[in-house]
Amino acid sequence: MALLIATPVLVVLSNLFTDARDIWQHLAATVLPDYITNSLLLMVGVGVGVSVVGTATAWLVTMCRFWGYRWFEWLLLLPLASPAYLLAYVYTEFLDYYGPVQSTLRSWFGWSSVNDYWFPDVRSLGGAVVMMTLVLYPYVYLLARVAFIEQCGCTLEASRSLGCNPWRSFGRVALPLARPSIMAGLALALMETLNDFGTVQFFGVPTFTTGIYRTWLGMGERPAATQLAAVLLLFIFILIALERRSRSQVRYYQETAYTKPIQRYSLPLGRAILAFLACAFPVVLGFLLPCGLLLQMTLAHPEKAFGRSFGEIATHSLILAVLTAAIALLIALIMAYGQRLRGNWLMNSSIRIAAMGYAVPGSVIAVGVLIPIGNLDNALDQWMQTTFGISTGLLLSGTIIALIFAYLVRFLAVSFNTVESSLSKIQPTLDDASRSLGHSPISTLIKIHTPLMTGGLLTAIMLVFVDVMKELPATLVIRPFNFDTLAIQVYQYASDERLIEAAAPALAIILVGILPVIILSLKIAQTRQGS
Repeated sequence: MALLIATPVLVVLSNLFTDARDIWQHLAATVLPDYITNSLLLMVGVGVGVSVVGTATAWLVTMCRFWGYRWFEWLLLLPLASPAYLLAYVYTEFLDYYGPVQSTLRSWFGWSSVNDYWFPDVRSLGGAVVMMTLVLYPYVYLLARVAFIEQCGCTLEASRSLGCNPWRSFGRVALPLARPSIMAGLALALMETLNDFGTVQFFGVPTFTTGIYRTWLGMGERPAATQLAAVLLLFIFILIALERRSRSQVRYYQETAYTKPIQRYSLPLGRAILAFLACAFPVVLGFLLPCGLLLQMTLAHPEKAFGRSFGEIATHSLILAVLTAAIALLIALIMAYGQRLRGNWLMNSSIRIAAMGYAVPGSVIAVGVLIPIGNLDNALDQWMQTTFGISTGLLLSGTIIALIFAYLVRFLAVSFNTVESSLSKIQPTLDDASRSLGHSPISTLIKIHTPLMTGGLLTAIMLVFVDVMKELPATLVIRPFNFDTLAIQVYQYASDERLIEAAAPALAIILVGILPVIILSLKIAQTRQGS
C-alpha cells in the first residue's frame, strides 16, 4: 500500500536525476526566474501574515477577557472553510472598477475615471497574499491556541513575579514555549500556499503551480512540466527540513505534572475594543463578507445560480468525495491496525512514506499520477495488440479511477492521522482479552475496536470528504472529459467573469467546509485546562 500510494511522488522525484539540460536552459531563460521569485515572495508574505494574525488572535482569545472572546474562539476558525480561490473571485467582483466599492466612491466624490483617484489592484501579488492570509491563518491560530491552553499558569505567574508585564510575559515565556506549534501551523500554511492554483492563476501571478498546469496542458511539454513539479516538490521538502532543524536542539515541556489553569487578563475598555476589532477583522473579511456576497448573489439570481447543470455537477462532487473518503478510511484503518499489531521499523517507515502525500501540492501529484498510469495504459495496449490483435486504448487515464487515486495520495494522511489517534486511545488489554476469548485480530478489529472508534472514523471520513470537495489543481488536470465538479465549475465561471453562476457552487463548498470547523472547535474546547 505504501509503495502504491508513494508512486506518484517517487515518479516526480526520479525526474530530478534525468538529463534535462536543454529543458532547463529554456526554462531558465524564459519563465523559471518569475516562478521562483513569485513563489518566494508569496511564501514570505503569507508566512508573515498568518504568523501575526494567527498568533495574536490565539493569544487574545486564550489569555484575555473581553466582550465576545468565547464566540471568537470558534468564529476565528470559520475562514478555514473558504478556499482561497473563492475569496479571490468574490473580492475581485467586490473591489473591481465596476464593483460596488469603487462605484460608491465615484458617486460620493464625483470621480469620473481611474485618472481621478488611486485604488489598490486586487489582481496582484499583494492581493494573492491577502487572500491566502485570510483563509490560512487558522492553521497557525488552531495550533497556537492549543499550545497556549496547555501551558501552565505557574510559568506565567513566575514571569510576572520577576517583573514582566503581560506583553513581556507573552514575548519571553508564552511565545517561545508555543514555537513548535506555531512553526507547525506556519509550515502547513506555506504548503497550502505552494499548492494554490485558483488564486494565483486568477490574479495573473505566475508560480510553480500555474507553470506546471500551463506547461503540461497548454504547451504539451510533459518533460518540462515534470521538471517543474520536481523542483516544487524539492521546495516542500526543504521547507519541512528547515522547520524541523530549527527546533531540533530545543526541548519544550513542563517541569511538573501539575498544571495550574491560566488566569485571563481583564482588559480595560480601550484595549478590549482593540482586541475585539483585532479578532473580528479576519472573521469578517475571511468568512462573513464573502459568504454574505455569495448568498446575496444566489438569492438575487436563483435561476442563474442554480442552473441546469448544478445538480449534475454536485452529484459528481458527491460521488468522488464519498468514494475517496470510504477508500481512504479503509486503507487508513488497515495501516493503523497493522502498526498496532507489528510496530517495527519497516511498518513505521512504510506508513511515513504513504502519508507524505499531504505535503505535496495537487499539481505535482497530478503529474506523478498521469505519467505511470499513461505508461501502464500504453504497455497494456501494446501487449493486447501483440497477443490478441485488440487495441484497448486508455483504460485508466482520464477516468475517475485515476482521479480518486490522486485524491488518495493527497489526503490519505488526513484519514490515517485521525484513525491512528483514535486507535491509540484503546488500551492494549482489550486486545489481549479479546484474543484470550478466541477472537482473531480481524474479529477484534471489527467487534471491539471499530465500535470504540466510531467518532474518530466518522471524523476521518468527513475531513477527507471536505478536502476532496475543495480540491482544484489535481481535479483540473486529471478529471475525465465532461465530468466537472463544484470546484471546477466555480473556477470556470469565475475565469469567464460569470460570478453569479459561480455563487451557488461556491456557497455549497463553503457550507460543506464548515462541518470540520465545528468539530475542531469542540475538540479544542475539551482541551481547556480544568474542563
